[in-house]
Amino acid sequence: MITINTCEVTAYSPLIPAIKAMYQAKPGETIELIMNQQQAFKDMKEFLSEQKIGFREIYDGRSMTLQFTMK
Repeated sequence: MITINTCEVTAYSPLIPAIKAMYQAKPGETIELIMNQQQAFKDMKEFLSEQKIGFREIYDGRSMTLQFTMK
């Protein structure tokens, strides 16, 4: 599993390391994205849906996590 925590990202969009991880992942590899920016989280969910990639959402009160497996 590849885990990307973007909660500390302030210099650029948290979507950049998320998309980078997606393109570096091998088919069948699971990615876990941890975010604390609501808009970036929403944008990532929309992107995954458009790509027809199923995902799991996890909320813990401080951050939001998306888990999905690359095709």
